[in-house]
Amino acid sequence: MMHVYNTLGRRREALHPRVPGKIGLYVCGITVYDHLHIGHARSMLAYDVLYRHLLTSGFDVTYVRNITDVDDKIIERARAGGETPEALAQRFIDAMTEDARALGALPPTHEPRAMGHVDDVIRMIGTLIDSGHAYAIDGGDVLYAVRSFPDYGKLSGRRLDELRAGARIVTDESKRDPLDFALWKAAREGEPSWPSPWGAGRPGWHIECSAMSTALLGAEFDIHGGGLDLEFPHHENEIAQSEAANGAGFARYWMHNGLVRVDGEKMSKSLGNFLTVRDALAEWRGEELRFFVVASHYRSPVDCSTEALAAARRALRGLYTALRGQPVDPDAPLDEGCVARFVAAMDDDLNTPGAIAVLHELAGALNRARDDARAATLAATLRTLGGRLGLLQDDPEAVLQGALDPGAAAALSAEAIEALIEKRRAARAAKDFARGDAIRDELAAAGISLEDAGGRTTWRRD
Repeated sequence: MMHVYNTLGRRREALHPRVPGKIGLYVCGITVYDHLHIGHARSMLAYDVLYRHLLTSGFDVTYVRNITDVDDKIIERARAGGETPEALAQRFIDAMTEDARALGALPPTHEPRAMGHVDDVIRMIGTLIDSGHAYAIDGGDVLYAVRSFPDYGKLSGRRLDELRAGARIVTDESKRDPLDFALWKAAREGEPSWPSPWGAGRPGWHIECSAMSTALLGAEFDIHGGGLDLEFPHHENEIAQSEAANGAGFARYWMHNGLVRVDGEKMSKSLGNFLTVRDALAEWRGEELRFFVVASHYRSPVDCSTEALAAARRALRGLYTALRGQPVDPDAPLDEGCVARFVAAMDDDLNTPGAIAVLHELAGALNRARDDARAATLAATLRTLGGRLGLLQDDPEAVLQGALDPGAAAALSAEAIEALIEKRRAARAAKDFARGDAIRDELAAAGISLEDAGGRTTWRRD
């Protein structure tokens, strides 16, 4: 049985779906005003791994990951760039889709956009007003009355009185409480807006997720995920809105992934360490970035640095080295002991470091294997379990020879390398060992390592 750490209650719990065999999973996606950054990738891949594990565990999963495509930042950036908010949002949605594909993230079952669920938002706000949980103010805004929801703070553990003591002074006298937040924002000139009973406007950020999750998963569902930075106030507000509007529970399990630092510091454009996935992909393969993320437990903070990415590259290449020369045999049996240890690690709150340790164990055994049948079993198990993490599905030769690297076009070509290897073979056959060693040194200077074994020479890029 799978166990997850549930932020709601701060404890590890057995995963019991509402409907046996089925899982409803909602994850907060990104606001598309810029390219996907490494922090977004961390969250996307954490729940991609969860999605994959639930599927391979036999669950029927409905995975919803939303897109916020109407927001202050989108409007401001579109205005500054002289384009419409809709065009800017679509441009970054397309870029996000490309980057997600490069990272090996599976498409979710549904990827709703806020603009497509405005009617659902309006209905939910109407219900909240009718039940006394929200109120309209002069000017057309609608606010959620936090004090109307006695359980506010149950996710984050924060108490209303403590929050109120630290809140800023409210200058808007029509706001009943400094903690009340916007459900509907009145239209401003030049901004996207929709008609509503309270006047033209657009949804507030928090209500979008409540409306979309209810529309696609129902009032109650199994797992809600997102970054640790969303726990408060976003997820706290989602709970308050959703439970008050639907008169029911909301998500049963809350999972939060740890955040990313860059070279030991919080990622920030002002610090100049803001790393987009697109920039990273110019130097690192998507699978290398994925391995870097997956190698850490999803709840742990991670520090992204050149050294850490290089270590991930070396570790991944080590796994591919073990698979090199091993034919793909779909009929080979799997090593049941390794499969059991891998599944046990993943069932333990997605213990991906433990799961990757099993992959390294398999690679070591495969390197030592002398029996073809045993080697076929180990290779099949390594590929299969790697695939459950979205890894090790490329051709080992292509990986090790750098054919898939971002800079492959500018590197010494495979044809040129093979030609030099042939010249080295001829020199060695003629006992011109000095010439053979010089060619090896020439290739080494270009980052090419040779391995002579079994009467043949193979090569890889270092």
